[in-house]
Amino acid sequence: MAQFMALVRRDYEKFSEAAFTAELLEAEAQRARQLYADGVNRMMWSRKDAPGAVILIEAESVEAVHASLDTLPLRAKGMLLIDAVVPLAPYRGFHPR
Repeated sequence: MAQFMALVRRDYEKFSEAAFTAELLEAEAQRARQLYADGVNRMMWSRKDAPGAVILIEAESVEAVHASLDTLPLRAKGMLLIDAVVPLAPYRGFHPR
């Protein structure tokens, strides 16, 4: 299992703020909580630079990361952009010398 950092944000070029209804955002939060409970999303942070999130994900591949992100309601509706999916590795400075 590998770890990845995903940067996602709302697509305000195609959708207005009003399109992001409370019901839709609650469904998004519920799905994110379920992915966390399932051990896929390990940690999540809200972005301060844009409405969206930074998600630490454990998955077998980049394709599996995209598959899990595609289950989010905003992503399924085309309202969530993926800015980056970055594969992570342990920091070499923490390895035994």
